[in-house]
This record gives sequence, structure tokens and C-alpha cells, in this order.
Amino acid sequence: MQLFYNPAIGQDQEGFSFDKEESRHIVKVLRKKEGDKLYVTNGLGELFETEITLATDHKCQVKIIRVEHVQPKKYQLHLAVAPTKMNDRYEWFLEKATEIGIDQITPIFCDHSERKNFNHERMEKIIISALKQSNQYSLPRLNQAITFKEFIQQKKEGLNLIAHCEETQRKSLKEILQPNTDVTLLIGPEGDFSSQEIEMALKADYIPVTLGQTRLRTETAALVGCHSVVFCNEQTN
Repeated sequence: MQLFYNPAIGQDQEGFSFDKEESRHIVKVLRKKEGDKLYVTNGLGELFETEITLATDHKCQVKIIRVEHVQPKKYQLHLAVAPTKMNDRYEWFLEKATEIGIDQITPIFCDHSERKNFNHERMEKIIISALKQSNQYSLPRLNQAITFKEFIQQKKEGLNLIAHCEETQRKSLKEILQPNTDVTLLIGPEGDFSSQEIEMALKADYIPVTLGQTRLRTETAALVGCHSVVFCNEQTN
């Protein structure tokens, strides 16, 4: 099934039109015509089965035939990940995490961060593309980039975890995860979290964890954490 994304759709609508760029792609590139069916999600856990009623270069209009509501998950996964030095590595992380199943991402600027800017608009497009490619109906929320300190000051429910590489007492992520429990996991930059940041997290009741025996890149660590949480919950279904 080829999936399209339109955040403006509501279940009470009878139909809608794609914008000019998407319409041209549907009609000219995909060669869709009037009477063809299209499957669209609004990123809010709903799938719309539609039928094309008007197909031109500038406007593709559809009517809604059926709406399917996806059962919400029993847990939420929030990763706070420092932007990587190379943008393409962070883009890769966002793409794969969306495919695996993440709910929320917050880019955090840390003491050892080499990158201090974040192209939110571009990263949002990466997530939308991955959503459509993986046939998922809930769009992960990409928050605005903030500092580590600002993030730590926000109250989070469920398991609050910080993965770091310091040789101090840490618990295995595999051992600490619990099914059907919200998880917030902090992943630091290439130079890891500073000692001050780790201490700040511990004072905020974050639990220090290890992701394994090897030293992982930021984007790899984030993916390991993401998959571990999803896999833990899949085993209970």
C-alpha cells in the first residue's frame, strides 16, 4: 500500500484536495486518475481510504470512503538526542527511529555538542517521508531544540533514563525496561554528556543506563535504545 500524508484531514470531512506539488506528483509521476483509490493518514492514528474525483496537474481532489482508527499504544517513547556533528547522521537516526516506532524526539544541546544549530523544517520532512514509507499512521512529534538543562527541568512521567559512558554504576537498559511504561531516554553527543550534566540528571531522578559493552556513536545509541523499548513491548502482545 502506498501511503500519503495530509495533516489537515478530519474524520468529519467528505473530501479534500492535495496541494499543487503533491497533486502533480500523484497525477503526473504516479499516473493516478479519477476513480483510483488513495490511502492517506493525518498522522494522528487515522487511515483514510479515498477515491480520486478530480485529477489534473494542479489539483488532485478525493472523496473519503472509509476511515480506520488505529489502536493507540500502551506506552510512549521519547528520545532526547544531541544533534550530531554531521547532519546526515541525525537524519538517518530520525528516519530509522520513525520506521521502528518512536513517539517523540527532542534535540538537546549539551556541553560537549559540536553542533549548536538544528534545521527543524528539514528534519520534519525526513520524519514525514519515513512515516509514509513505513506505512504508519502516527507522526512522531519533533520538538524544538533546547538545552540539556532546559530539558532536564521538564517533568516526565514513566521511566526517565540517561545513557552515558562514564565508568560509574549503571544499570543495563535491557534489565530495567518494563512493558506498557512510558520511557524518556537521553542520548548525548559524540563527546558524551559532561560529568555536570550526568549529575544534574541524577538529581532529577534519571536512572543511568548502559546500552552494551561497545562504545556507540550518538545515532547508533539512539537507535539501539529505540529498538530495545519497542522490542520489549512487542513481546507482550
